[in-house]
Amino acid sequence: MSNNNVVRVGVGVLIRDPANPNKLFAGKRKNSHGDGTLALPGGHLEMYESWESCAIREVLEETGLEIQNVRFAHVTNDPMVEQNKHYITIFMMAECIPPPTFLGMAIHPQPRNLEPHKCEGWESYSWEELCSFANGNDGNNNHELKLFGPLLQLVKESPQSVIDFVNNV
Repeated sequence: MSNNNVVRVGVGVLIRDPANPNKLFAGKRKNSHGDGTLALPGGHLEMYESWESCAIREVLEETGLEIQNVRFAHVTNDPMVEQNKHYITIFMMAECIPPPTFLGMAIHPQPRNLEPHKCEGWESYSWEELCSFANGNDGNNNHELKLFGPLLQLVKESPQSVIDFVNNV
């Protein structure tokens, strides 16, 4: 069986921005399927790897952020017919590990672009912004960002656990 006929497992990580707790980090993909679309940090689940370990590893590799309280959020089925790919995407939720305070001041960790060949950089977005981008994927507001297929599917499904997480409930 060729690799093109295998469903792959991806892990996407919803990371709350400590400086803006109602926003999530996402970056614009490049040089891969979904080029030019907004995606969460994440990647492929490796053989024998737990979902939590994959989330921690991918976030550290891509952003330099250390995360904690990693837990399951949702799963989506993501056929990408145009790219001859099919993924099952496991979404995990996590918070950044806060660094030690400096002179009594909290310093909020921010993502660094550690894979500039794969991502244009990291920003934070509210759930409402992601929903707006999702509507743009349906033919409206073409000037706005488009969401990577799995993130688009997550936004369309809008599971309550994810909405509560983003809204810091």
